[in-house]
Amino acid sequence: MTLHLKKAELHCHIEGATPPELALRQARKYGVDTSAIIRDKAYVWDDFTSFLKCYDSVASLFRTEGDYALLAEAYLSELAEAGTIYSEIIVSPDHGNTVGLGADAYIEGLAAGMDAAKAKTGIESRMLITGIRHLGPEAVIRTAEYAARLRHPLVTGFNLAGEERMHSVAEFSRAFDIVRDADLGLTIHAGELSGAFSVRDALDHVRPTRISHGVRAIEDEDLVKRLADEGVVLEVCPGSNVSLQVFPDFASHPLKALYTAGVRVTLNSDDPPFFHTSLAQEYDIASTVMGFEDSEINGMTRTAIEAAFVDEATRQRLFAAL
Repeated sequence: MTLHLKKAELHCHIEGATPPELALRQARKYGVDTSAIIRDKAYVWDDFTSFLKCYDSVASLFRTEGDYALLAEAYLSELAEAGTIYSEIIVSPDHGNTVGLGADAYIEGLAAGMDAAKAKTGIESRMLITGIRHLGPEAVIRTAEYAARLRHPLVTGFNLAGEERMHSVAEFSRAFDIVRDADLGLTIHAGELSGAFSVRDALDHVRPTRISHGVRAIEDEDLVKRLADEGVVLEVCPGSNVSLQVFPDFASHPLKALYTAGVRVTLNSDDPPFFHTSLAQEYDIASTVMGFEDSEINGMTRTAIEAAFVDEATRQRLFAAL
């Protein structure tokens, strides 16, 4: 077990971190029937498409600033209990608009929950605004423009998520130029459902410092070498990859191979209750199933802090807390 290790996370979708018990409470609050998406206190889905549908149904149960404050505080407090000192949550203003709350109130609600968790536990956290790939390039450009003008102290990065098999990365390069000019950190989902080519496209067209997932780079030896040479950090989510059958089991997961090849890797939970995992469990899997030494896992946590989208003073405080 890795309870004694400090932890840091760069990749978690906040709505995807909703514990089923909280989703059920929210459903009762709004009179929503959840029998199609929650059974025996677990989320129900069977492939990536049905996972996205289940995810959106859960996200729709959060409708007010207070709801989002509750969600952020609950997740971050749970992380802190497991020894986590830093978390980046991936947030979607599009969800705020979809439920009629509006993007600003959505962000403010999450920020209130983040502040409450920090006051209670000391955990440091930031938000990455995400564009949703399957909504198309124009929608993502609008989200990028919103992120660029927001200037919120807790919003420090931009991501692109959603259905990876739709649209080419090049179609989103304008959106990333907008947020790069606003000095936001850049990361992008690639190399999960799509192969190594999607990681190369991301490097070529977006020039991010990090890749969300990126694990299928293992299919291309030259690409693995490029990742190592360029120092690009992968936000690896083993539990998610196995749940979505990107790899059949942890024994065939490439985290160890990527690490051995000199790629900078970190441990993350993605959408923890959907994939029956947690950040603590990801650390445990790295230790007990994949055979990483504590010192190597600590190195990954250090990499996460090095790659975090925070100011230098905060980064130094986090290093001191390790």
